[in-house]
Amino acid sequence: MALNNTYDARLVQQETAVGAGVQILLLALLGTAIGMGPAGWLSGLAFAIATWAVLSRALHRTRPRSFGPANRVTLGRATLVGGVTALVADSFESSPPVTLFVGLTAVALILDGVDGKVARATGTSTPLGARFDMEVDAFLILVLSVYVSMTLGPWVLLIGGMRYVFVAAARALPWLNAPLPPSTARKTVAAMQGVLLLLAGSGLLPYAGTFAVVAVALAALVWSFGRDILWLWRTFRAEEALVAEVLELKLVREPERMAS
Repeated sequence: MALNNTYDARLVQQETAVGAGVQILLLALLGTAIGMGPAGWLSGLAFAIATWAVLSRALHRTRPRSFGPANRVTLGRATLVGGVTALVADSFESSPPVTLFVGLTAVALILDGVDGKVARATGTSTPLGARFDMEVDAFLILVLSVYVSMTLGPWVLLIGGMRYVFVAAARALPWLNAPLPPSTARKTVAAMQGVLLLLAGSGLLPYAGTFAVVAVALAALVWSFGRDILWLWRTFRAEEALVAEVLELKLVREPERMAS
């Protein structure tokens, strides 16, 4: 992205600072409401500081003209995710109020469909905004999978960890970094994960129903990742074959030119 001469670092950084402040305020409200323990406080504060630091660095690198309305929605959603993170961490010591947990998570999931529409409506879509949105989504799924795993077992962590394993694998296998074609199925499966994990964590279903819901979520995610990885592999091999064919043709024609 080209540098923008109208970039105002002070104003843009103020947005992230306000976001961190609101996150701390939410933690204070949660702490007062439920008597949150040290694990919840530390996890929530760590999330707030990490979000502020990473986002500030990304903004400094990309130098946007303004923070933008869509990023404000995503930052608000990140604040809610920080609250959910604190509640889940605190649940290792005491069970959080289900209504509060479900409420925060549900609003965060609903807002997931808002920031993209705001970005398109205002013409403020950016690679940074898309990445910010994706990372908030991924972390919420990870936190929810941790919460549900306390009931169903560690296999649920595969849902939250799969995206991070893919990112790690892409460092060793660069062909995994190739852009994927747009896919409604991929978006649908991604959206399903949060909804199904929230349903599983709400306590509304019996154990068998909760197990079935999470199993469906995991199966759909495995299918989605598997399909995308297969597409990336086939594309990579096709490109390799094309390059080899071009090189072979060049080697055949070069002696002919020299002979003539």
